[in-house]
Amino acid sequence: MNFKVKKSEILFRGRVFDLQVDEIEYDSGNKAVREVVLHPGGAVILPVKEDGKIIMVKQFRYPFQKFMLELPAGKLEKDEDPQNCAERELTEETGYSSKSVSKLGSIATTPGFCSEVLHIYLAKNLIQGNHNREEGEYGMEIFEYSLNEIEEKIMSGEIIDSKTICGIHFYQNKKGQ
Repeated sequence: MNFKVKKSEILFRGRVFDLQVDEIEYDSGNKAVREVVLHPGGAVILPVKEDGKIIMVKQFRYPFQKFMLELPAGKLEKDEDPQNCAERELTEETGYSSKSVSKLGSIATTPGFCSEVLHIYLAKNLIQGNHNREEGEYGMEIFEYSLNEIEEKIMSGEIIDSKTICGIHFYQNKKGQ
């Protein structure tokens, strides 16, 4: 690294993330400020039914003020194992569970300013049950799509959620192996 941190301060502590502001000095003597969103990370689950259809959820996303189609996902609790989080979110959002969960990969969502890492899992051999949604998820809808239908929705711009696009990419690559 070609800089030193001169001052680091947490300016905001929130339920979902904290905001850290660092004052740095480069080896050249130039000074800069770095703002970092500290996020505990999360887990994403790609549930595949026996017929090959992928279960997705449509939920209202407050920052965009619209409904978005995406894979089920959620924030990690403190010291939570990402696979446990993925399994919890699968049941919470869709009502399904699975004894066949495997990791597809991980992504850094916005590494320019945020520490969030999402762990993406594949769930097969799904067992239908009852969902257990949180208050903000009550309007959530469940949909089933083929991989081709999802690809079309990505290409048309109907699906713009990055974790979903990455999860589909990981799944396509795993299927080809």
